[in-house]
Amino acid sequence: MIEFIENLNLISSFKEIVRKHPGWLELRYQKRIMNGFTVKNGLLEDSSYSIKEGVGVRVLVNGTWGFSSTSNLDNLSIGEAIKNAVHSAKAISKLKKKGIGKLPVANFGNGIYQCTADGYLEMIPVSEKIRLLLDTEKYLKKLSKKIIVSLVKYSEIVDYKVIINSDGAEAVIYDSKPEFRTYCVIGDKSKNSTYSKSIGITGGWNDFLNKVDPEKYSEETVRKATDLLNAPHPDGGTFDVILSPDLVGLLCHEAIGHTVEADFVLSGSITKDLLNKKVASPLVTMIDTGESLFKPHAGGEILVDDEGVVTKPVYIIKDGILRSYLHNRESAKIFSVEPTGNSRAYTFSDEPLIRMRNTCIAPGKSNLKEMISEIKNGFYLTGAGSGQADSNAEFMFGVDEVYEIKNGKKGKLHKGATISGQAFEVLKSITHVSKDFEWALGSGYCGKGQAAKVDAGGPYVKCKITIGGRTNE
Repeated sequence: MIEFIENLNLISSFKEIVRKHPGWLELRYQKRIMNGFTVKNGLLEDSSYSIKEGVGVRVLVNGTWGFSSTSNLDNLSIGEAIKNAVHSAKAISKLKKKGIGKLPVANFGNGIYQCTADGYLEMIPVSEKIRLLLDTEKYLKKLSKKIIVSLVKYSEIVDYKVIINSDGAEAVIYDSKPEFRTYCVIGDKSKNSTYSKSIGITGGWNDFLNKVDPEKYSEETVRKATDLLNAPHPDGGTFDVILSPDLVGLLCHEAIGHTVEADFVLSGSITKDLLNKKVASPLVTMIDTGESLFKPHAGGEILVDDEGVVTKPVYIIKDGILRSYLHNRESAKIFSVEPTGNSRAYTFSDEPLIRMRNTCIAPGKSNLKEMISEIKNGFYLTGAGSGQADSNAEFMFGVDEVYEIKNGKKGKLHKGATISGQAFEVLKSITHVSKDFEWALGSGYCGKGQAAKVDAGGPYVKCKITIGGRTNE
């Protein structure tokens, strides 16, 4: 990181370009290094390495955004990108009835911003990363004779950024995000089952190794796949349930988080008229944060957003009351509030959008064992699968593992369930929130026109939810 800063002549060059520009200008440099390796059935199946570097240019002309980018870092190419952005803004402004006007004041980043990273990923030899995967896959494969497919995957993103704009942002940013996954297919003569366990964090190589025990990941992956092979499907209905942190995170992100992104609010999402109204149990406080609250190394950690605004925790719901939307500078002006640091772009060639970072329910005071003991006939749900949600907060998610709870005791495993409902009604039904907390969804990406690394999680919660079962053969 220090070497990067010392050798980056772009900082002084950018400041001079912005100073001389007659209007509002933002320059966002990014160098992204991506590495990825996959070992499948004993073989290195995939090895990829890429560097993407360039400058995103944004102007505000006649109350209208103009955006362009270039992968060439010389002043002439950046100047051409500025001209293209200005031309685009002028053309679009002729079609707009009302411009943005003056952007609101924000807490801009000035200086160096680096998420905690013990052991820079780019300094670790490729051979060490591949050896970890080969050893892990070999161990995984030996755990069962019924394994048909064994797979281990590692990937990483390292970002260097510089953001300078006319309003005073001068931020230099370093960010690194490793990700790890184990996967297997277990089968017999008539059927098979799969299971995958993954983690994505913000941090360095040593942070990653401290969070991941490859052998334990392998053992859990094979054990769960084996258990699910002959597990029945659950009966359908509405039940008292315990949601694990990964499902709480999925609910927060997919079913509620998107409905409070200010651009969706302006488009008519269900939260449009719910600000300062009760939308959840008083036990529920939901937060979207750039830093890693409650536990370190959340996968979506960012300290400065892609408008140069220093991020801060946003209390979306406070004690059951909807208190805030997620904003960039433009939407903050429309709603007459401060920007929240939720403007994000995947690469330098992407225009910033309003996005989540790390979204969660804050931990409570309950004990998980006591929560389970209070359920006479219900389920413990864990293993977030795929799903969907809409602007009305209606959702349907897959759940990998469904354990029945009978008379306060966790029992038989079921598989292949879906949960569905209206997210705010589920939040209103919450009666217990545990002391435990996990960031649980840091692997993979959120998609909204462009990808974004995010995380989500929370405590265990006790609530009512509808489970869709299936007839057992």
